[in-house]
Amino acid sequence: MNVDLKEKVALVTGGARGIGLATARLLAANGASVVLSDLDEDEAIQAVMQIPNARPLRMDVSNQQEVESGIDWISSHYGHIDILVNNAGLNTLNHRVTIDRFPSEEWDNIMNVDLRGLFLVSRCATALMLQNGGGRVINIASVLGVVPARLQCAFTAAKAGVINLTRAMAIELAPRGILVNCVAPGSTLTKATEALFYGENGVMRENAQRMLSHVPVGRVGTPDEIANVIVFLAAPESSYITGQTLCVDGGWSAGGFMRDF
Repeated sequence: MNVDLKEKVALVTGGARGIGLATARLLAANGASVVLSDLDEDEAIQAVMQIPNARPLRMDVSNQQEVESGIDWISSHYGHIDILVNNAGLNTLNHRVTIDRFPSEEWDNIMNVDLRGLFLVSRCATALMLQNGGGRVINIASVLGVVPARLQCAFTAAKAGVINLTRAMAIELAPRGILVNCVAPGSTLTKATEALFYGENGVMRENAQRMLSHVPVGRVGTPDEIANVIVFLAAPESSYITGQTLCVDGGWSAGGFMRDF
């Protein structure tokens, strides 16, 4: 993808690996100055060594004080934010159980990062955007926010919340110059999904082929394929798109009702 993002400043949360890292690379390759934030400061520092014109930022998106300090740091160093990619998120590998057995503490952990954290970062970043005439927000949800799966009640609820929050943000902010959209990836090959499904020692490896049998394109996606869509939504070419959720899922959501896992 080749778009003009020169003089744009982008914040990518959860940017040290996977979809976040692929997105940070592509934004930088198209001219943006990138702030790559992550809870793991060491991984963030290692990540920006691969990306020209990028800086690391240690930030826990679920911590209001850290978020406010992080946005203040960006404001003092760059003066503005033009692109926000709300990518930070988590899911549980240890509690794939039905809702009657799902720990309330794990519900809180997921909601605090995947939904509340997105709200906290969006609130602070869009306030800075509004001081400078607008910008773009791309929220990362999941296909499971569109078509829920079993044994992931908190994750599916949080990601469905992200999708509807995107719509609410879009109708509030479009008249003020900020476009807000959502990308809902399907299964994507990252370190986390490799550990869960696709690696030789994946804890749910036996489910991988059964899951992919319901993906019409017949394979797992890549972080770069997701990043291309995110960067398109950040680019000038998407200037008449807001409040939308793009499922980048190989067709998973089209046949999701068939799933038996």
